[in-house]
Amino acid sequence: MTGVLITAVDTTIVVLALPEIERGLHVALASVIWVVIGYLLVVTLLASQVGRLGDMYGRVRMYETGFVVFIVGSALCALSWDQASIIAFRALQGVGGALVSANSGAVIADLFPPEKRGRAYGFNGIGWSTGAVLGIVLGGLIVTYISWRWIFWINVPIGIIAVLLALRVLHDNSSRQQRRIDFAGMITSGLGLFGVLWAVTNLATKPLDTSILAFLIGGVACIGAFILIEKAAREPMVNLSLFAIPTMSPSLVAALLQGLANYAVLFLVIMYLQGPRGLSPLDASLLLVPGYVIGGAVGPFSGRLADKIGPVIPATVGLAVQVLALFLYAHLGTSTSLLLVVAASVVNGIGASSFFPANNSAVMKASPKEVFGITSGMLRTFQNTGMVFSFSMAILIASRSIPRSLAFAIFVGTTKLHGHVAAVFTQGLHSAFYASMGFLALAALLSASRARRTRPTPAANNPHGEPRA
Repeated sequence: MTGVLITAVDTTIVVLALPEIERGLHVALASVIWVVIGYLLVVTLLASQVGRLGDMYGRVRMYETGFVVFIVGSALCALSWDQASIIAFRALQGVGGALVSANSGAVIADLFPPEKRGRAYGFNGIGWSTGAVLGIVLGGLIVTYISWRWIFWINVPIGIIAVLLALRVLHDNSSRQQRRIDFAGMITSGLGLFGVLWAVTNLATKPLDTSILAFLIGGVACIGAFILIEKAAREPMVNLSLFAIPTMSPSLVAALLQGLANYAVLFLVIMYLQGPRGLSPLDASLLLVPGYVIGGAVGPFSGRLADKIGPVIPATVGLAVQVLALFLYAHLGTSTSLLLVVAASVVNGIGASSFFPANNSAVMKASPKEVFGITSGMLRTFQNTGMVFSFSMAILIASRSIPRSLAFAIFVGTTKLHGHVAAVFTQGLHSAFYASMGFLALAALLSASRARRTRPTPAANNPHGEPRA
């Protein structure tokens, strides 16, 4: 829970500080988004590989190493002096974040039997919600009254406490496995994701040109090469054999689509509140706190329900509830009561807290024990792939009705809107919400499809170690 908390704090607190970072380090408006995306991209690329390291050298050891790297990266971010340094040190933070997030799911799977994992993942959800709320409150106070640098310094004492706690209470009880690191897969997937992401992000601020098209085509070509390499590799970055387990594919793809749809919601709502409604970043974020609080409280109960009746119904219902939340968001106007924002955030929080424990439990329950680290890393890779593209997708769709540079400035909290332009931009936000609803609906269909694939067995493995659904 502490590991999830510290990464959640870092996610929300940095978003609030983007305008101050832009001004303090003289970061170009089009580049400031990479302070967020760079971190997520590194976590996405490394998650499956550092999960593999957990299988090789001990999941708890890699988990604790992640905290140390995260602390060092946070301290260096606080000492940043220009655009290149803040983005580079955020990438280092991402290495620590990958070690923590990729191995945390495997540690839980090691410590808890399959019939209790849903509840454990539910309590992990409390860590995320608590961290998100702390990030919003502390971020607003720090940025307003102290300095943006302290949003990174604050990670240092929290991280040290987390390391000491982990050293005291966590012990490796898993057998070591000989693994190989898939460097070719990492390089081609990294170049591919970066190329596509660079192209999509630049499309959010300027029209399509030759350089953007080149990055897009090059990125797609690298992703194609990555697929071919993975098919031939002895120990691929994405373990294709796991997809032979009946429930694994729909669970992982549902996680990707949920990340693509829902991670953008936070930024779409903040764009609405800061742009058309003219609120400050802190006031806008505080309206979302009830959703995190109530969602965190729901997590353990939905996890326990998944343990009792299986993950399919809680996960699918959670996604359907999130579709309802986005439908409410899609009806926001320039004069709508802000209570609708609060209500929608609560509904969305309940839906997310129903989906995550159940889906995470389903993935780890289906995984053979000896590859818990790889499976946990793959789950994080799929989730983060969706999250990485959420930013660019949100801005790209929302900016279709006004100049893209203006939409980008609204996103980072440096510009507000009034009158007719505000109404037009709100319509663009509605389109983005409807697009996200489509992704969530597809995720719900995939989640529901697991009902006919699931065999009636409570164990993740049979006595001979063969994977079961």
